[in-house]
Amino acid sequence: QVQLVESGGGLVQAGGSLRLSCAASERTFSNYVMGWFRQAPGKERDIVARIWSADSTSYADSVKGRFTISRDNAKNTVYLQMNSLKPEDTAVYYCAAGPRGIGSYSWQYDYWGQGTQVTVSS
Repeated sequence: QVQLVESGGGLVQAGGSLRLSCAASERTFSNYVMGWFRQAPGKERDIVARIWSADSTSYADSVKGRFTISRDNAKNTVYLQMNSLKPEDTAVYYCAAGPRGIGSYSWQYDYWGQGTQVTVSS
């Protein structure tokens, strides 16, 4: 059982930045694909970014060039650096973990954090 704990959410003005962190309990953290998802009120939970390694990342079109996902396997932590934030980025952001080889669908991920709220004011 992998436990994931997100942190770093908050309220920020449009154009600002936030850095989300997700700490994992699992010693074999490096064996998991890590993803960041977000869910706005009344909407589906969608992929924001995923990472297997520094050379294997993918992003939703809406965040390309603004968000960067990274991981530190020594610290069992995955990060999401969010720059040039827009009001439409407002959502609860979730960290998720799944087995190697999975893609960007939420059903492919086995473990989830509790979520952290990101609110971007205009």
